[in-house]
Amino acid sequence: MTTSDDSDLTSRRSFVVTSATALLTLRGAPYIKVRRAPYDLVIRGGMVFDGTGAAGVLSDVGIAGGKITAIARTIADRGTEEIDARGLAVAPGFMDMHSHGDGSLDADPRAESLIRQGITTIIVGQDGSSRAPSMPKGRPAPADGATFTAMFAAYDKLSPAVNMASMVGLGGLRGIVVGEDNRPATPDEIARMRQMVEDALAQGACGASTGLEYTPGAFASLAELIAVSKPLSARRLPYATHMRNEDDQLLEAIDEAIAVARGAGCPLEISHLKCEGQRNWNKLDAVFARVADARKSGMDVTFDCYPYVAFSTGLTNLFPATSRDGGNAAFLERLSDPVTGPQLRAYTLDKVAMLGSWDSVMIVSVRAPEDKAAEGKRLGTYAKSLGKDPYDLTVEMLKRNNASISMVGFGMSEEDVARILASPLCSVCSDGGAFAIDGPTRKGSPHPRGLGTFPRIFAQYVRGRKTLTLEQAIYKMTGHTAARVRLADRGRLATGFAGDVTVFDPATIEDKATYEQPFQYPVGVHAVVVNGTVALRDGQRTPQGTGRALRPA
Repeated sequence: MTTSDDSDLTSRRSFVVTSATALLTLRGAPYIKVRRAPYDLVIRGGMVFDGTGAAGVLSDVGIAGGKITAIARTIADRGTEEIDARGLAVAPGFMDMHSHGDGSLDADPRAESLIRQGITTIIVGQDGSSRAPSMPKGRPAPADGATFTAMFAAYDKLSPAVNMASMVGLGGLRGIVVGEDNRPATPDEIARMRQMVEDALAQGACGASTGLEYTPGAFASLAELIAVSKPLSARRLPYATHMRNEDDQLLEAIDEAIAVARGAGCPLEISHLKCEGQRNWNKLDAVFARVADARKSGMDVTFDCYPYVAFSTGLTNLFPATSRDGGNAAFLERLSDPVTGPQLRAYTLDKVAMLGSWDSVMIVSVRAPEDKAAEGKRLGTYAKSLGKDPYDLTVEMLKRNNASISMVGFGMSEEDVARILASPLCSVCSDGGAFAIDGPTRKGSPHPRGLGTFPRIFAQYVRGRKTLTLEQAIYKMTGHTAARVRLADRGRLATGFAGDVTVFDPATIEDKATYEQPFQYPVGVHAVVVNGTVALRDGQRTPQGTGRALRPA
């Protein structure tokens, strides 16, 4: 890509130089003559950030056969295809540590909202739910097509735009083996789940996840979680947890997460760390202290975070997990029960008060046609427009939608988000899906994180608040994540590594998606390369995807 305005080019170069520490300038940089060899792609003249947190270096990058084969001040040979990256940053393809992007790739493998953010790899199977293994309850082993091996093969055949690595979801395993009931797992059931984790890891899963605010994972005991997570230890793969609570019992949930990883002897990844609810914004120092103490004891503990003050979940999460014992039908009956109904109302009103008000809850998606008008609306304002009590309307909609409604909750402080992102232990995640401004994935009113997370980091926390330097932000999106899930050939720009590259303008990269208008792509990402093939260039997409399933080393 060429820069038509020389003054604009100068300003872009100036931004890169001032943003990176100890930047190697052109004067005095070594000239390295590269052996003449065919290149499929040469990216020329960009400020190359290698994904280790080091400062950028003006270099060319040569790619052949899907791999990086040369990085030098000047590459003499030309490539079959070339990208002019003068005045731009050249980084490893961004990696999303906690993604739900796989949920829609069957319907739309373009993964537009991911590629256009510069994302080349997503880590899925999060919050205790993975696409494999899957089988009817009581079946002794996965059916054909339901194993990780089969899932990875199907993913490769799909030819998606992005790479995918997957954890195995422990909540899903509990659903298969134990069911939806709130009861302890028997020793035989625990042994079965543990073997299923062993099998998934042997087939290429990159860790195990829990969603302890969701059923049936919420019904697992500490002892069960430790036992089922033990296979992670030998492979040094993480136990990644959406903790049991992220608000009033946040510190107790941190303690439990640490206890699981300590008991299992494995690394711990705290998913989308947050202090939810205004009365809990004073707890972050205590969270950091617990993590620091665990690390001092020899544990490997890190966390990830998305750059927004709102979370997204199911509307049923305004109610206690115990109310969902037995599945949706039992939950909906309890809402109208003369004994449990008032108790659930009191619990929910307190939770909403913790967030601020009913306008801290925004409806994302519904199933019932008669509730489509609620999508994208703040629940308090929407209820008032209908002349209804917000709680009563919530119950009505849950019943019409069989409890399947997604919401956004505004519950975190900007200061806490910035402090979490600034920690050297934090990697970047979106916790979002894959969307497009057209086609089957344009539906509902999703959280903007699915379309803007990675550009937002640069716009808000590098340029805006100056929470991070450019190289720090890139490391949190690349090398840090790759190391966490042991993807040995990803997350860095170095010879022999996979040809996943994102070329962007540090001065202009920015998210455009908002809560009110989420279907807007970011700006400032000039080119994205996946496994050596250009997927995006100057806003134009390559039709055929080259993403594939990845397995840890």
